[in-house]
Amino acid sequence: MSYIIYAIPFFFLLIAMELVAEYVRKTDYYRTNDAISSLTAGVLSRMVGILKALVPFALYITLYNNYGLFSFVENIWLGLVAFILYDFCYYWNHRLGHEMSILWAAHVVHHSSEEYNLTTALRQTSGSFISWIFYLPLAILGVDPLLLLTVGSLNLIYQFWVHTQHIGKLGWLEWILVTPSNHRAHHAQNQIYIDRNYGGVFIIWDRLFGSFQEELDNERPIFGIRKALHSWNPIVANTHVYQQLIKDSWRTQRWADKCKVWFGRTGWRPADMERDYPLKRVDLSRFEKFEIPLTTLRKLYSLLQHTLTTLVGLLFLLNITNLALNQQLFIIAWVIGASISVGEILALKVLGWWLEIAKYLLLATVVITQPIPVWLTMTLTIFTILSAIMWPSLKKEHNQLSNEKANLVTTN
Repeated sequence: MSYIIYAIPFFFLLIAMELVAEYVRKTDYYRTNDAISSLTAGVLSRMVGILKALVPFALYITLYNNYGLFSFVENIWLGLVAFILYDFCYYWNHRLGHEMSILWAAHVVHHSSEEYNLTTALRQTSGSFISWIFYLPLAILGVDPLLLLTVGSLNLIYQFWVHTQHIGKLGWLEWILVTPSNHRAHHAQNQIYIDRNYGGVFIIWDRLFGSFQEELDNERPIFGIRKALHSWNPIVANTHVYQQLIKDSWRTQRWADKCKVWFGRTGWRPADMERDYPLKRVDLSRFEKFEIPLTTLRKLYSLLQHTLTTLVGLLFLLNITNLALNQQLFIIAWVIGASISVGEILALKVLGWWLEIAKYLLLATVVITQPIPVWLTMTLTIFTILSAIMWPSLKKEHNQLSNEKANLVTTN
């Protein structure tokens, strides 16, 4: 079984504890817009992941039932072996996710944050469509499908705690396990750290296959990606590399290059694309984080909207077996729209207001027409009232910012 949904309360508890540590130690590892963007990507990933998993999991079960060589069931010792084997498969999935363009296009969202804290762990992809292939050998070996879900969820849960800057090096554990220190190196865009430390739980795979890099005291990690995202929109975060690959594949002249764009080494581009459509190279010596200043009011509003989206997402996951397919699709579509909406609000975009209106109109329709529990109706109503109270002030703030931008353009 999957334990991820049961771990979610503990994730948020640890995030709260890290925020306390942030306050006590007076660090600056959190920004509201970046944290919400990471959390929103996580909610989106859980929603879309349910639909994506249906076909691959059915294929896995077919291979297991017809070709499984052994029988790994939910036994503690066989489970431990399966856990290690899963992490070995994860290592190669993760490594190719950095070294092949089409796989990097899916994985890049996890690295797009320019901060490194526990919310970064939840910035998971919604666009990975072929990574499941790396785990099919486990079906041939005979790892029971339910055991696969168990060890897979435990592997992912373990990876949560290593996304922190509040824990230093951990002595001899650095040689065996993935730790916050060696995973910080993995998330860095400094040249020395690029494409290193792929393990999920065990760092021994990196040491065995030559991809290990220690976090250096004289080379502080700079987090993020070389082609900076410059957006809080989770759809942009999940698709921006795909967009670039599509453009290069369409524009390049040689047919071999049209294919190599997708399956070549990450970062490789055809010569004619480098010549005719050069991409801006990042200068890490002058690196600045993407930032759009937010007022306290907008931060509170965005946090309120993310809380609502998370609530709907959790209710969906807890009640999915009781929902018809059309209901599931509607909720997933609503969560996607709500996720885009909060991203555009954080970016001070007009589109965000229209999406907010559509979001609450759909919410009101559901409350009025569907037989949902009284407590849920009251909760959704409270969210709506609080949001409506904030709208006039937010609208006034938006108009002021628009006027300031217009005056700046006129002056220049």
